[in-house]
Amino acid sequence: MTQTATTQTAAHGQAHTQQHPIKLYIVVWILLFVLSTFSYLVDYFSLQGGLRYGLILLFMMLKAGLIVAVFMHLAWERLALSYAILVPLGAVLVFVAIMVFEADYTFLNRILYFSPPA
Repeated sequence: MTQTATTQTAAHGQAHTQQHPIKLYIVVWILLFVLSTFSYLVDYFSLQGGLRYGLILLFMMLKAGLIVAVFMHLAWERLALSYAILVPLGAVLVFVAIMVFEADYTFLNRILYFSPPA
C-alpha cells in the first residue's frame, strides 16, 4: 500500500510539471541566430541614420521578446504576471520617447536663441 501511495504521489507531481517540446527551443534558437545575423548585416551593409538604429532596435526587441517569452517562460504565465512585467516596461518606453521629444525641443531652442547671428 505504501508503494501505491508513493506511485500516485509521483504521478501526481509529474502531472503539475510542464514539459515543452525540444523542437520549440530549437526553433527559438534558430530564430535568435537569424535575428542576430540580420543585426550583423545592418552593419555589414553600412546602413546609416535612423534606418540603422531603427533596424538594430527592432532586432534587439524581437530577440529580447523571444528570450523572455520562451526561455523565461512568460508565454505560459498568467496574464496578470505578464502585465506586471510588460506594463512598466511600456511606461518606461513612453517616458523615454517623451524625453527624446523634449530634448529635441531644447536643442532647437538653444540653436535658435544662443547661436551667433549670421
